Amino acid sequence: MEVEIKIPTIGESISEVTISVLLVQDGDYVTLDQPLCEMESDKATLELPAEKAGIITWLVAEGDDINIGDAVCKIDTSAKAPESKKESVTEVKKEVVPVEEKKAALAVSPNANGKETYAKGVPSPAASKLMSENGISNGQINGTGKDGRITKQDVINAIKNGLPAQSAIASTRSFSREKSEKKLSRLRQTIGKRLLAAKHGTAMLTTFNEVDMGPIKDLRVLYKEKFREKHGVNLGFMSFFTKAICNALMDFPAVNAYIKDEFVEYHDYCDISIAVSTPKGLVVPVIRNAESLSMDGIEKTIKTLAIKGRDGELTMEDMEGGTFTISNGGVFGSLMSTPILNPPQSAILGMHKIEDRPMAVNGEIVVRPMMYLALSYDHRIIDGKESVSFLVRVKEQLENPQHLLFGTDPVKLLLDL
Repeated sequence: MEVEIKIPTIGESISEVTISVLLVQDGDYVTLDQPLCEMESDKATLELPAEKAGIITWLVAEGDDINIGDAVCKIDTSAKAPESKKESVTEVKKEVVPVEEKKAALAVSPNANGKETYAKGVPSPAASKLMSENGISNGQINGTGKDGRITKQDVINAIKNGLPAQSAIASTRSFSREKSEKKLSRLRQTIGKRLLAAKHGTAMLTTFNEVDMGPIKDLRVLYKEKFREKHGVNLGFMSFFTKAICNALMDFPAVNAYIKDEFVEYHDYCDISIAVSTPKGLVVPVIRNAESLSMDGIEKTIKTLAIKGRDGELTMEDMEGGTFTISNGGVFGSLMSTPILNPPQSAILGMHKIEDRPMAVNGEIVVRPMMYLALSYDHRIIDGKESVSFLVRVKEQLENPQHLLFGTDPVKLLLDL
């Protein structure tokens, strides 16, 4: 009996996916829930599992665009599992093979039956990111993962052996005029469409300010070890910014709102989108109800989302919604930039590199760790006064961390001023 495996529904707005990688070959025997291929939607990369065990016949090829609900392969469930499959299961139960010995064997022959699969030489998302950062190509590493897949540890081992330097020397070519073409990923196409829509469909302006990060840096030095010991995460800058922004959004609700035709949709909660760089492009997973989270709650959520983004495991639910976005170009060395809106949101805050600069403080020139802040906003809903006041409120809280607890000066709150 043949069973068709179809592309499942993965989101209300997703009508099509791209088959990015076939993980098994035509005619292979697959087991129940075995990943068959990787498919790329507008927002994430997902694996398609086998719904039945049997021999697979592909109806698509890598790079094909497939509609939701269309069949991608057939599985002959009447086919019996080959002996090699049965033996491999039995061997795992009988014998525990040392990890290093197993890796060495896999490096020589990724498949026990000598049959190569599409996974051979394909890096995992985490490995791909590390390879890209170090200028290493797929063909330079033997994968020791399942079916010969390149793992993050394979790349780390290659770097320890000096591969990036060897690669740079080998790849240096004088007067090269070669050209190559590569199809835009579905994620990159979607990013492009959204950015163009934001630029041409909103009245976007940007206001700038700068913040003295000295108080936050001093506070982190004082408490970072105790914070990590108690909560198991580092005390980063993002939690301070998220807390300051949530407090400011409560005072300036238009900055936290959407325009929907002739109406404005206000939110009494803060779902903060954080821009995360992944091997396949920029994505914006969401911290839900950030206004209600503690500092460690924010840091733990950010860490979880960052790891999922790095490993290509973000889901549609992780990225849907969001009422305000934070983009941290400072981690890449950006000193100043103009962030672009993330529709349907009305504003986005750009963080930048912390740089020591001479500042006038109480009539004296002193060197302070300064950061430029940029707030891009939709002028159709947010006035200049609101945007500037919002950014000043964020600045005041960051320069006076004690204000973060209540969103204002606790002494003035105590005195009802």
